[in-house]
Amino acid sequence: MKATGVGAASISGLVALACRRARLVVVTVLIAAMAAAAYVATHFSVHTEIAALIPADTPWRVHEAALEKAFVTQSDDIAVVIDGKTPELAEAAAARLSSKLQARRDLFVSVERVTAGPFFDREGLLYASEDEVRETTAALIRAQPLLAPVAADPSLRGVMTSLSTAAQGVAGGEASAADLKTPLGAIADAVDGVEAGRPVWFSWRALIAGHALDPDDSRQIIEIIPRADDHGSDPGAAAMAMIRSQAAQLHLDPADGVTMRLTGEIPMEVEELATLSEATGPIAIGTLMVVLVILWFAVRSPRIVGAILATVLAGLAITAAFGLAAYGRFNLISVAFMPLFVGLGVDFAIQFCVRYRAEALAEPDVRKALAKAGAGAGRGLTLAAAATGLGFLAFLPTRYKGVSELGLIAGVGMGVAFVLALTFLPALITWIGARSAAEEVGLPALRNADGPLQARRRAIVAAAAILGLLSLGLFPSLQFNFDPLRLRNPKTESVSTFLQLSADPDTNPNTLDVLMPNEAAAQALADKLSRLPQVQQAITLQTLIPPDQAAKLAIIQDADLLLDPTVNPFDVATPPSDAEVVQSLRDTAQALTSAAASPAGAPVRADALRLAKGLQAAAAGPPALRERLQATLIGGLPVALGQVRAMLTAEPITEASLPAQLKSDWVAADGQARIQVLPSGDPNNPRVIHRFVQAVRAVAPDATGTPLDIADTRSLILGAFGQAALLSIAAIVALLVVALRSPKAVALTLVPIVLTAILTVASCVLLGQDINLENLIALPLLLGIGVSFNIYFVVAWFAGERALLRSSLTRAILYSALTTGASFGALSLSQHPGTASMGILLLISLFWTLVATLIVQPAVLGLATDATAEPVSASSP
Repeated sequence: MKATGVGAASISGLVALACRRARLVVVTVLIAAMAAAAYVATHFSVHTEIAALIPADTPWRVHEAALEKAFVTQSDDIAVVIDGKTPELAEAAAARLSSKLQARRDLFVSVERVTAGPFFDREGLLYASEDEVRETTAALIRAQPLLAPVAADPSLRGVMTSLSTAAQGVAGGEASAADLKTPLGAIADAVDGVEAGRPVWFSWRALIAGHALDPDDSRQIIEIIPRADDHGSDPGAAAMAMIRSQAAQLHLDPADGVTMRLTGEIPMEVEELATLSEATGPIAIGTLMVVLVILWFAVRSPRIVGAILATVLAGLAITAAFGLAAYGRFNLISVAFMPLFVGLGVDFAIQFCVRYRAEALAEPDVRKALAKAGAGAGRGLTLAAAATGLGFLAFLPTRYKGVSELGLIAGVGMGVAFVLALTFLPALITWIGARSAAEEVGLPALRNADGPLQARRRAIVAAAAILGLLSLGLFPSLQFNFDPLRLRNPKTESVSTFLQLSADPDTNPNTLDVLMPNEAAAQALADKLSRLPQVQQAITLQTLIPPDQAAKLAIIQDADLLLDPTVNPFDVATPPSDAEVVQSLRDTAQALTSAAASPAGAPVRADALRLAKGLQAAAAGPPALRERLQATLIGGLPVALGQVRAMLTAEPITEASLPAQLKSDWVAADGQARIQVLPSGDPNNPRVIHRFVQAVRAVAPDATGTPLDIADTRSLILGAFGQAALLSIAAIVALLVVALRSPKAVALTLVPIVLTAILTVASCVLLGQDINLENLIALPLLLGIGVSFNIYFVVAWFAGERALLRSSLTRAILYSALTTGASFGALSLSQHPGTASMGILLLISLFWTLVATLIVQPAVLGLATDATAEPVSASSP
């Protein structure tokens, strides 16, 4: 294939100049690359927050910023989720940890327990219904005979006194055995467990309630707002480290019956970075090994392989340094310039080297062969680099920062890759004297493929057209998922905990907030919102003033008259000696045996005898056994009694009596008030949430919150990508029209690209692969690789090359695709769902790009040649 024209001569001259000044070019580029690599190593950072990709003047971000400015607790937080084996363990752990953390004002702006703490211990029962208040106080009164002895003697002896008294009452017919069944069973289980050496978790709250408690009763949540670091470092990791350190010092661990987990936006971002970094080394090494093998088969020269790798790595370092210098850090979208650069950078390098390999068969002089390779491959490379670079730069005007920043970095990267492929690469090959000994420049398997393909070109084009039309019918079924949570690894602690909390309507994040100028306006709007069928509740500060307080307080005060002497005894016994404990165990065992033998004790006979046996064993055992038994049975008693005492001292709740920290969550210092709106129905149902958002927004346009943010982000991103796609295609078409000077040649270049896009979307539908915030970047890469591959074929075809499949060009395209595919395959193995989905979509699009380029494109070119003999000039861009 003969290359003619000023463009070919210019490129050939550039390559020849680089070869003559090989040492200077190589040293200069290597110094620049090392400096760039050093800069990247000291400045590399990835911002994982999706909201940071959205312009600050977007309405929902404006409303969100105003809300966070007025209410600091609405900022990105760390939620400490504490689960205890018993409610008492969870309460004690949360109280101790929050007290420790509140002292660290240097690290935390706010440390707040959610619906817990002294205020809710005292007033929490007033937020229940009147029936629930009556039921709770009745349970306390029923438990009075059990509580009185242990409140006056909080020891193992006190527990035995309580049991003995109850057992004697049952034996004498003065007490109901049914009331003793639950305590006997629970205490017998505890005694058996302690004697067997098993961990045992005993709850007085469950004993008082008389039934199993809800799992939420054993969970406490602390919401923490870390203080921003004046030095600009991320405060999240330091705050999380401090929380874990304090928890470890307090022994908040499973061995002590407590599990602590961190979730919230900050932990999820921190762990997302860890997930992105996880296994990066092994995957990168594995990918490099595969790429080396592919490059070897492409050029059959270890020196040329080394030159290609050096060229790509140098360009990658320079481009990364540019990106960091331009924007300070990468984001979740712009960091994808790396696979973009590697994919297209390797493509440019392979195109040049495979052409050099072909020229070297006839030209023994390395410099002359390289110059001829520049003349032969340079026009296609120039046009491909210009088209892809211009296509990426067309992303700049979009409002989605993820796309616009990617566009600039990738666009500059294409220029870097192009320049290095025509200067540094040939200079390095010259310097190291790399030659290829292979005699076959094309692919042996495709040596005779052009004839059969052209003979069937009409059938191929017809089949492609039919397949494309059928695939268009699948477009309406394409799923879009722009929930950032779906892109995070569900196996991480923060995400798994967040998902668990989301399953509970009381802690589901799909709520909306509205900022109003004052309380009166907030209450008026809340009343209006509450009437919407899509709204379950609209909460304001006034919602914290419970209704029917007089009736509830009367019930509580009546219970207090009965229970106060029980929970607040005048005298508390001194701790017993071990001998006294032993005697109490034996006396209680005897009382239980007597109760079991009586007719009235029949309902509890089995548990009474089991417990009596256990108490006899404890009495006969070593003192350490009795100490463990006391710790088990008495450990949670102070917490339970403290909560009962506080509950019985409830007072009327008014706005003035609400804690200042609680009020500050709803009314800001400047008087602005917050409304929190909860959806009716399933808060995890997308249709329910969509109707909820639409209904609330119609009444409160300034609302903000997770579901609304996701909906608006979806619209913004789809609009941005649509705009970017149109601008990119327009820029590429304009370039191709100027360069190829033929509408037909432009159309022939774009047809396979359009077909690839259609088939990629159809494959996503059939494979159940949705489009999300991260795998969208497969689309610009599809555009870049598709344009490059098809430009190579179109330029070669109109330059007179008809045997495309057996040419060195096809060899270069195929091996370039294989190396790119190896990189994408590595992405698909990531534990990060967003990254993995990006790799999968890239592999799908790459497969159809190869099909369209190697099969459909030659057939389309053949048909176009049949239709007209018009010569087309592929001029230099």
